[in-house]
Amino acid sequence: MSKEVTEAEAAHHGKDYHDPPPAPLLDVGELKLWSFYRALIAEFIATLLFLYVTIATVIGHKKQNAADACSGVGLLGIAWAFGGMIFILVYCTAGISGGHINPAVTFGLFLARKVSLIRALAYMVFQCLGAICGVGLVKAFMKNPYNRLGGGANEVAAGYSNGTALGAEIIGTFVLVYTVFSATDPKRSARDSHVPVLAPLPIGFAVFMVHLATIPITGTGINPARSFGAAVIYNNDKAWDDHWIFWVGPLIGALAAAAYHQYILRAAAIKALGSFRSNPP
Repeated sequence: MSKEVTEAEAAHHGKDYHDPPPAPLLDVGELKLWSFYRALIAEFIATLLFLYVTIATVIGHKKQNAADACSGVGLLGIAWAFGGMIFILVYCTAGISGGHINPAVTFGLFLARKVSLIRALAYMVFQCLGAICGVGLVKAFMKNPYNRLGGGANEVAAGYSNGTALGAEIIGTFVLVYTVFSATDPKRSARDSHVPVLAPLPIGFAVFMVHLATIPITGTGINPARSFGAAVIYNNDKAWDDHWIFWVGPLIGALAAAAYHQYILRAAAIKALGSFRSNPP
């Protein structure tokens, strides 16, 4: 039997889902909670593992490909490494920290008032620290190929302009953050409760698909912590010259995704206006 709720039933019984209240802008009380620091540790470790596995895959592929053009996991394998690790790590950490593992995702959720400013800033710091440590491990284990083969740093590829690279990062991050909002939407969970949806799966697939499209242009950032960690450890002039693209693009993409989901798909602006009209000051 279908569990879909008709409009008439919804009107009679009320909403079949519950939107959590907006997170406070400054929630100083979080600083007193062990769960807050546990979430920071989870974000740090998850981002460390993400960068270690993915950058090691990139360097390993380039090393094999340099010896034999037919060797290595190829673009498809690299995309799978990034998407697969996001699926695994979001699944493991979603119940502890929300499984952001990406400052752009954190920024988008902050704009939608899903997390406080204090939590958002702390997440971003720990994500970047985790990324640095993860890439540092790759360099420690694979020093010679790491230094020789680009360090997994994001750079604008030859033949592409900065504007093209910026556009690719904006669109790629939009796809990712839009998927995060859709996969975790309580309204979708209620409406599609008869179709089990494991949220980390579509999020991982979004990362996979974006990598397929964007690796040839920028190596695919869509995650400022990933780009920052690789730039810090590789420390190359070209990587630093292009680095602004991998912050500005993802943050703009996250902003656009948050606005689209909240104000177009969820009609937050119309709901707010309706509430204002029914309860005038």
